[in-house]
Order: sequence, then structure tokens, then C-alpha cells
Amino acid sequence: MNLFTSQAPVTITCHKRLAPYLEEEVKELGFQVEETFITGVRITGTVTDCIRLNLSLRSASQVLYSLRRFKAENADAIYRELKDFPWENLLPDPGYFSVTSNVMNDTINNSMFANLRVKDAIVDRLRDQRGSRPSTGAELNGTVIHLFWKNDQAEIFVDTSGDSLARHGYRRIPGRAPMLEALAASTIMATKWNRSSPFVNPMCGSGTLAIEAAMLATNTRPGLFRTNFAFMHLRQYNETVYLEERGRLENQIIEVPDLSIIATDYSNQAIENARKNARAAGVDDIIRFDVCDFAETEVPEGKKGVMFINPEYGERLGQTDLLTETYNRIGDFMKKKCGGYFGYVFTGNLELAKKIGLKASRKIEFYTSTIDCRLMEYELYEGSRRVV
Repeated sequence: MNLFTSQAPVTITCHKRLAPYLEEEVKELGFQVEETFITGVRITGTVTDCIRLNLSLRSASQVLYSLRRFKAENADAIYRELKDFPWENLLPDPGYFSVTSNVMNDTINNSMFANLRVKDAIVDRLRDQRGSRPSTGAELNGTVIHLFWKNDQAEIFVDTSGDSLARHGYRRIPGRAPMLEALAASTIMATKWNRSSPFVNPMCGSGTLAIEAAMLATNTRPGLFRTNFAFMHLRQYNETVYLEERGRLENQIIEVPDLSIIATDYSNQAIENARKNARAAGVDDIIRFDVCDFAETEVPEGKKGVMFINPEYGERLGQTDLLTETYNRIGDFMKKKCGGYFGYVFTGNLELAKKIGLKASRKIEFYTSTIDCRLMEYELYEGSRRVV
């Protein structure tokens, strides 16, 4: 069986609450979404399709190609089932592979034991077939096999991604409490930004939101920043197919005349780091970086753009009182300088959000790490802009 030409179920995972944006992306690529669930979508495709998905998707984490579904009461059943699978047709010789898993089975209390049984089955099969033992380890830089096991139902996949796609690969200097790239892209997709009007990002930190906005506007795909994917370590891998897809995506990058993306921060170091990250992403010539207090950020007048700010949430004890004034000032900034724009505030503190003093037209649910967050949308009317 050639995985690169054989159709099978493909599960594309993402972080919680990103599935609607992942579904939108997958459909835009021309795939039919058969199921959407809380942390991903399912389609039918080949590993060649997975190459395209890995290179193109912004909000995804892993692209998993299904090899087999089976019933398994315990870890020994996992071993027996996978010992009979023809791994010699998939893994290079000599080869290196790693195992990941998502396990919810009462017979074991440590998913690492399930990983070990999968690894043992593959190693024993290959030793029987080839007379030599493959290398294994925790690093996801070779072939990656993924086990999903819930109750007595198990499914084994080739993880065609390897390291998570949610990290887009351009961020050389993350800065303090950076937003995950996949989350940043998804929050921008959730806004009403048309990808050609101004995008203003005060408190930009390491620049992730501004960079993701520039990548969206120019149709720059995050997979172009990576040089290693797990699909490259399968026996039937044809580099020509990968290079052709990569070249096609490079040719689809566009220029947006007069695009205005403005990112500011009060910290000189943050702006310097953001510039370096933007340079690594190839969008430093698109973004204007300035050092200033967020309230001094230039907002282009006469245009209906987006202002997107991601202030601190006050997770640590004693911070909330200090941030009350900041959120108050954010409200004043939007009222005084952002008339005609849509204003967006991403926060994990709804009590602080009340201090903005404006009524949100939408409150869009997200998570960052384990924090329940909202993207607050404010429609800011022209009449609210006035000279201070």
C-alpha cells in the first residue's frame, strides 16, 4: 500500500476552540470536511494531501493519517494487533521513529506504557522482517506513529507533521508570555479584518499578531518556514512532490498595495525582538514598528480597519488593581482615536474587560494555555473620534 496515493481517514488536530477556523481553512483548500469536533476536523485523503495540509494550515497542530482501527481491551492487545502490521513497508531501513499517544483506558494509568507497547510491536516486527533493530526516541524528527486509544477502541496513525504545526517556525525571540502562533492566526481570522485595510496592534510584544496579520494578507503559508516534516521519513516519500507543492505556495504569495500594519510597544527591546521575528518571516518591510505608549499609537484616519490589542490579564496575585487603569485607558484610546474601526481586545480577565467602558458587540471564546479567554469586539463609530 502506498500511503501517498491511498485514500484513508485523516484527522487534523488543533488546540481547543480553534476548530471553527481550522474547518474554514481546510474547506478553503478544497477538502470536504466530514466531521468537526472540539479539537479538530476529519477528512478523507492521501499522504500527498497531508503534504499540502502541513504546508498550508495556520491553526492546525497535527495532521494524522489513519492506518488501522481496532478493538483493544488492554496494552497487550495493542501489541498483538500492531505486531502483525507491515511496518517494513512504511519505515525506512535503517530508520528512526518515535511514538506519541492520546490514551483514555482504565487498564493503564500512564500513557507512556501504551507508547512502549506500540514501540515494542514495531521494533519486534522490523527485527523479524529485517534482522535489525530500528532506532527509537522521543524527538519528533523522524517517522512518528500516533496511538489514539479510548476505552476499548484504538486507532493507529502516521503523524505526518512531527513537531506541532501550531508553532509557525519564524519566531526567533518569543518575548514574555507570547501568544501561540496558531492562536494568533485564528483570532485574526475571527475578526472582521478584510486583509487590505489597516491593522493596528498596540502592545505588540514579540510581534506575533502583526506578523500573522502580514502573513494572512500576503497569503504567506507558515509551512514554508519549516524544512522537516514527519512525512519526509516514510519509505515512499518523493521529494519532488513536496518541492512542487512548496513552489506552488511560494508563487501564491501576493503583494497588497498600500497595506498598513502598525505595531507598537513601550519597550525598545520588545520592538527590536519583533523586528527580528518579522524579518525571519519575510514581512519586516510590511510592518511599521514604533516605540511608544499604546495610547500614542498612530491610527490611520479615513479608513475602516482593525485595532487589535492583547493586554496583560492579571493572572498573578495583586496585578488586577494595577491593570484597571490600563483597561480604562484602552477604552479611552478606542473612543478617541479608533473611530470607524473595529476594536478587538483579547483578554483572559472578563472583570478587567468591564473597565474598558464600552459594550462589546461580540465575545468570541478562545483558550490560551489553560486560561479561558475572550476576544472582545467593539464597533467604533466615526463620531467617537475626536481631537484630545
